[in-house]
Amino acid sequence: MHFWDQHKTITCYYETLTRSVYEKYQLTQMEYDILMFLYNNPQYNTAADIVKIRKSTKSHVSTSLKFLEEKGLIEKKQSEENKKHIEIFLLDSAQEIV
Repeated sequence: MHFWDQHKTITCYYETLTRSVYEKYQLTQMEYDILMFLYNNPQYNTAADIVKIRKSTKSHVSTSLKFLEEKGLIEKKQSEENKKHIEIFLLDSAQEIV
């Protein structure tokens, strides 16, 4: 049996395990996954990193990041050298969730 044969089972199990957390904080699965990704991978802290590594769509990541920023869970900081480079940082308010 190959890993990919079990992918759906693993994904469903993960969603079952995490549902109570993201529902408690009124987040979607994508928003929760982004928080966990940023927490576990601080070196990959741009929207492009999230899209590339997690294989998510730009629109979903963008929408989720906007919501997380509005909720005060993340902060975006623009690079002084390159105005197009925006890094994303978890705020202290996200620590309880992650």
